[in-house]
Amino acid sequence: MSLMAIHIKRLSKLINSSKSIFNPIYQKSNIRVSQASSPEKFISTFASCRNFSSFSAGVTGHITSEDAFESDDLEFLKWHKGGGMFHNSASIDPTASIDFGAVVHSGSLVGANVHVGSGAVIGPNVTIGESTKIGYNVALANCMIGDSCIIHHGVCIGQDGFGFFLDEKGAMVKKPQALKALIGNNVEIGANSCIDRGSWRDTVIGDHSKIDNLVQIGHNVVIGKCCMLCGQVGIAGSVTIGDYVTLGGRVGVRDHVTIVSKVRLAASSCVTKGITKPGDYGGFPAIPIHEWRRQVANRSQTSK
Repeated sequence: MSLMAIHIKRLSKLINSSKSIFNPIYQKSNIRVSQASSPEKFISTFASCRNFSSFSAGVTGHITSEDAFESDDLEFLKWHKGGGMFHNSASIDPTASIDFGAVVHSGSLVGANVHVGSGAVIGPNVTIGESTKIGYNVALANCMIGDSCIIHHGVCIGQDGFGFFLDEKGAMVKKPQALKALIGNNVEIGANSCIDRGSWRDTVIGDHSKIDNLVQIGHNVVIGKCCMLCGQVGIAGSVTIGDYVTLGGRVGVRDHVTIVSKVRLAASSCVTKGITKPGDYGGFPAIPIHEWRRQVANRSQTSK
């Protein structure tokens, strides 16, 4: 007995059972639904009733009826390249690869030659540009990722920022976090870094900027192009950073300050007020580097 005949028999049992005809069907055949003939037309008709044919534009021919299943009111399908799952309202370029264990949710757009690693979750309405690489266990929500980016393992982008206030009764109330995180082109983000989405403006990372592991970027932060953020940098909300800025390891930046373009901050520095002139800075609070070095030298001599 052919595989198709087996599945038609299995489907007939489902019809005669007390269960709904809309139970999930897993078909082992490689025959495409749209090309089914004779007995397969019945299965094709059934599949169309469940919108199994409503695949992303341009990729219908790559999906077979074995890939369709139902989860409550959502329709998820198995992607032909890599074995990951995607919602049937997502738009995915046929050249994209979605590894087993990854999930692309409703309304998302995945560009050409994108690779999504196992365990990654691409939330609803996320956009990923061409040739971008998404690592293992990455979580993307409320964000747009540009072309040719590298998002390393464990990165979280687009979650709510840390914003609260006390109401008239002294209760802690969460501020609305409703905007997006926008990542430019050719950006690299290191493992386990977090970039919050915006509340009053979008969080933005400029083109060609590079972010090391374990970096925290708060909501409403705007970072220019070609910036470099080393490991364990922490940037509080609503900071504005210009182009070609380098932050050494463990640099901290307080909220609502502005750092102009072409500034470099020494490791473990802390920016407590805006920096308006390009140059090198260091210390806590951050001051021009030659002043900081002089302070360190004087302190060293005094301690002797």
